[in-house]
Amino acid sequence: MADAAPRLTALAEDLLGVPLPVRIRAWDGSEAGPPGAPVLVVRHRRALRRLLWKPGEIGLARAWVAGELDADGDLYGLLERIAGLLWEREAGDGRRGRPLRDPGLRAAARELLRLGGALPPPPPPAEEMRRRTGASHSRRRDRQAVSHHYDVGNDFYELVLGPSMVYSCAYFTEGATLERAQTDKLDLVARKLALKEGDRLLDVGCGWGSMALHAARAHGAVVVGVTLSAEQAAYARKRVAEEGLADRIEIRVQDYRDVRDGPYDAISSIGMAEHVGADRYQEYADDLYALLRPGGRLLNHQIARRPERDESAYRIDPFIDAYVFPDGELAPLGRTTAALERAGLEVRDVQALREHYALTLRHWVAALEANWAEAVRLTSPGRARVWRLYMAASALSFERGGIGVNQILAVRPDAGGRSGLPLRTRSWSG
Repeated sequence: MADAAPRLTALAEDLLGVPLPVRIRAWDGSEAGPPGAPVLVVRHRRALRRLLWKPGEIGLARAWVAGELDADGDLYGLLERIAGLLWEREAGDGRRGRPLRDPGLRAAARELLRLGGALPPPPPPAEEMRRRTGASHSRRRDRQAVSHHYDVGNDFYELVLGPSMVYSCAYFTEGATLERAQTDKLDLVARKLALKEGDRLLDVGCGWGSMALHAARAHGAVVVGVTLSAEQAAYARKRVAEEGLADRIEIRVQDYRDVRDGPYDAISSIGMAEHVGADRYQEYADDLYALLRPGGRLLNHQIARRPERDESAYRIDPFIDAYVFPDGELAPLGRTTAALERAGLEVRDVQALREHYALTLRHWVAALEANWAEAVRLTSPGRARVWRLYMAASALSFERGGIGVNQILAVRPDAGGRSGLPLRTRSWSG
């Protein structure tokens, strides 16, 4: 009898105490749930065993990455409804888990056991990062984390990011393509830093070299770009050589903490500070301050989370930590600006680009979906599913205001306290 979907629906509604807002299609061909609602496909009963052995986000993530869970149709609609089902909003500090109905937990476990089968726990998908060595955010462990995320193939990133090869939010004007919006973002950074011919720029977390190339080509800067990813560095060096800019751009595989050839006129840090870690953030700010000349500028482009009422309750998202950005941590905007100012920098401008990142992510998801077979060939089915889920869920989080992204312009004042900035600090916004 094909009845797995009705049984799963009844189980979920009994546990959560609310009607299920999605439709379930099970491995036995059965379906249940509201007609016309987004469809969650449970392709294999193994997904239920994962939830038995690892309840919560990791169990769900493992089932998704393994291809045992999937979406039929609108992924964004499915994720929105599931997020509303699993999480409750709490005024002022984001979200909290919806409490399960305790009397039903034991009965639910028995039902999952009957549906999923009493077998050993399935092994985690290969895409999950499980072995980490060294202290959190040590140089060795940071190299491991960066390699896990970025060294998955430059061809794969070309497929998703497009010709710009920029892996941070673009800066859109009405009707702009992704490539144009990414160029506009790079130029916005360059103009905020007031780059001019001969200025020394340090690009921290230089990625595939796009900011370095733009700064040298369009503004005449002399650039040092540092990254921990060997694949990124090789790709960036090739681009530099092809554009004939080797005399202006040096790409290094180097930890920013090991840069010793300051002072620099300007520093750009675009989408890198998320990897630093809360315990190391003051060190990051202090190091960048020391690398700037008096009057030098820093542009810090960073994703921020909403502050919690009780910061001790903050936890790193387990799916992101295991599959996407190992050891990555998001800080509230206020904590970031405070660390920069404690280091001796003066924060002069903050620009929020939250909606721009949502648009960027939707472009990336569309590119991944349009080239799905090639993305799978270049990486693995699991890796492609990781990126699709993470980018789509992140787009929704930016749209709903759960996370944001900000460009912070700071300056190292000279001995007389002079910033060197114009009276109209937004002169770059045209």
